[in-house]
Amino acid sequence: MTKTLTRLFDDYSDAKSALNDLERLGVPHDSISIVANNADGAHDTSVGNVNDHGDVSRGVSTGAAVGGVGGLLAGLGLLAIPGLGPIVAAGWLASTVVGAGIGAAGGAATGTIVGALKEAGHTDDEAHTYAEGLRRGGTLLSARIEDGLATEAEAVLDRHRSVDATTRGAAYRQDGWTSFDDGAPAYTRDEVATERNRYNSSTSTNSTF
Repeated sequence: MTKTLTRLFDDYSDAKSALNDLERLGVPHDSISIVANNADGAHDTSVGNVNDHGDVSRGVSTGAAVGGVGGLLAGLGLLAIPGLGPIVAAGWLASTVVGAGIGAAGGAATGTIVGALKEAGHTDDEAHTYAEGLRRGGTLLSARIEDGLATEAEAVLDRHRSVDATTRGAAYRQDGWTSFDDGAPAYTRDEVATERNRYNSSTSTNSTF
């Protein structure tokens, strides 16, 4: 049996450190996925192609199928998703977003980050909060973990300043937010910088499936 562990990080470097620790723990590359906001252009845009029209069927080939020499981060690909704007992604969640592996039974809509997260087992509220956190400049790290490694994997994720989804969702709602809207404009570079400076991340535990 496996559990899907997902964490939101305000700082990409925290997510990267957690990912590297998961790999050192022995979690296979194809069981891990990372999706990071790239509104500030911090990631090398040569790793993939952004479709200016927001077509998520392009730009993901580098990031969707990864593994081998260099680890997961060697496979980062650049793409655009409606409501999120430019992101970099690698792993199975990126594949699900563009339609690979999405089945009708999950009710997920091809090309939506919320649909992909719900397909992975998250509740509607969690999926919307994670997607909104990504929109506002965050990074999502998600891993399918075998039961025998679950406790150690959770400890790895929790010591790298992950964001509590329930607390962050409540903070968004205090400002009038209700749910992720893929028709809303993506955050600009300046808006992302402001949002990242707004929160001081603390290590906490998110949902396990």
